[in-house]
Amino acid sequence: MTGPIVVINPNSNQVVTDGLSGALSAFTLQGGPKIECLTLNEGPFGIESQRDSDSVILPLATLVQSRPDAAAFVIACYSDPGLDTCRSVVPQPVFGIQESGVLTAMARADRFGIIALADGSIPRHRRYMARMQVLDRLAGEIALNMSVDDSARGEGTYARLVEAGTTLKAHGAGVVILGCAGMARHRRPLEAELGIPVIDPVQAAVTMALGALLAG
Repeated sequence: MTGPIVVINPNSNQVVTDGLSGALSAFTLQGGPKIECLTLNEGPFGIESQRDSDSVILPLATLVQSRPDAAAFVIACYSDPGLDTCRSVVPQPVFGIQESGVLTAMARADRFGIIALADGSIPRHRRYMARMQVLDRLAGEIALNMSVDDSARGEGTYARLVEAGTTLKAHGAGVVILGCAGMARHRRPLEAELGIPVIDPVQAAVTMALGALLAG
């Protein structure tokens, strides 16, 4: 099998990209595609608003077009910025982590909850889920109200994730989605703490990419 799965962090924070590499370290299969994590250097330090999300669409399209060697792409931002545009300019499959995370969550439980980065992210997420026609499966969404950088390495992040996840579970969520790529390193301990599945949407998207490629 030729060509890597290229996972693109659309913000310019290398710490987030390093966290993606760590979260995906177990996904490299013998004889399977390599997984390459890249930072979009033109992106903002954190994608925390609609303007931030929109600002990376054209740079993302340029980047995917520059990688004809790739077998598939994953856009590792929960807003799925540029997903439609990138799909329109390259023949390879392109996966967004919000779409992949929600689809994976619905395969694990009847209702899902989301831990968002900030209150301002929630309307953006709901518009996307309305397009997917899945809002009736949403148990709730809770924002941590912190920056992307804090979610990746802030000392108090995990405790706030536990609090938010516990509340979502009480509201009927049978599975919780981490609504920011920067939260990846907390997935495993949070799942053990909550006692229900916790979805890292980057892992979900890479799993879908692997499935598409292995199926030929």
